[in-house]
Amino acid sequence: MRLDFAGERVLAVVAHPDDAELLCAGTLARAKDDGAAVGICVLCRGDKGQPATPIPQLAAVRKREAQASAKVLGGRLLWCGFADGELADGPSERRKLLRAYRAFRPTLVLAHAPEDYHPDHRAASALAEAVTWFAASRGQTTRQPVLERQPQLWWMDTVEMHRFEPGFYLDISRWLDVKTRMLRCHRSQLQRAGDEDFAPLEQMMQRQCSTRGSQAGVVAAEAFRIQRSFKRVRAW
Repeated sequence: MRLDFAGERVLAVVAHPDDAELLCAGTLARAKDDGAAVGICVLCRGDKGQPATPIPQLAAVRKREAQASAKVLGGRLLWCGFADGELADGPSERRKLLRAYRAFRPTLVLAHAPEDYHPDHRAASALAEAVTWFAASRGQTTRQPVLERQPQLWWMDTVEMHRFEPGFYLDISRWLDVKTRMLRCHRSQLQRAGDEDFAPLEQMMQRQCSTRGSQAGVVAAEAFRIQRSFKRVRAW
């Protein structure tokens, strides 16, 4: 079965810089080649992901890295700027993400699965889900116009695939190079490969894509699950 993203507007909503690269960048690159508009909305500024030798002004460094990655993709970067470790599904966070949705106007949102390992990922999941509903609500006023309808919502795979039961797989074999080049933009995090409290990101990403690809009978794949919720699911 061929899934075509032509005419869609695909927005990944992630907790940290480099999360999209790990979990859905191949799908974004594939969608871009199909003719979709693509974007990455980063909720946290990455200020606490320090390597063993601390990097001055890390948040600014990570924003530049995210901008470089988005340029490789040819997509739009939306930056919310919340502090690492403090993300919550609250009114001010919903409001800021609502403005991002209405600025980008997605037809499909890719978000962290509710069962992912990191508290910021789980908070990002709740935020992304809630705002897919409110983005089309006329009672929620912003300077940007409301969306015509709620965007579709897909849950992304979890980091290292823990507790995630895929609903379907996207073949990203042709776009693995783009995904890899995007991840390599995040040099501050790749420097943490030897830290005891971290993991070598590129090896982890390659292993996950290869494993999901093996499960799906292709070289490399990304796994997703549809959010089965009123007005957040569509027929293909």
